[in-house]
Amino acid sequence: MTSSGFGLFGTGMRTKALVCICLLEETHASELARILGAGITTIRNVIDTLEQAGVVAGVKEGGSRRIRLDTRFRAYDELKALLQKMALSDPALLFALGNERRRPRRSGKEI
Repeated sequence: MTSSGFGLFGTGMRTKALVCICLLEETHASELARILGAGITTIRNVIDTLEQAGVVAGVKEGGSRRIRLDTRFRAYDELKALLQKMALSDPALLFALGNERRRPRRSGKEI
């Protein structure tokens, strides 16, 4: 993230996490930690802060908690548009997201 958008939502990590959540549409803490190269505790703290602010919503699915932008947030459309624009200024983040495998690998398939 360039200096123009760095820390817009409090910290650089919070901003990058929001951009990732927006682009992935739905994710979980360990996936965000892997993409951003951060510790799982750091990411969980970021998610908790964003959830308390009403920006993201967590949904329990089985044993995991899926995170997405909260569509009930009063400026949801504007926030989503801003985050999508901000993503364009961080090619490294876009590259990391593009290389993230989002579906299971067939069992027995070579890596």
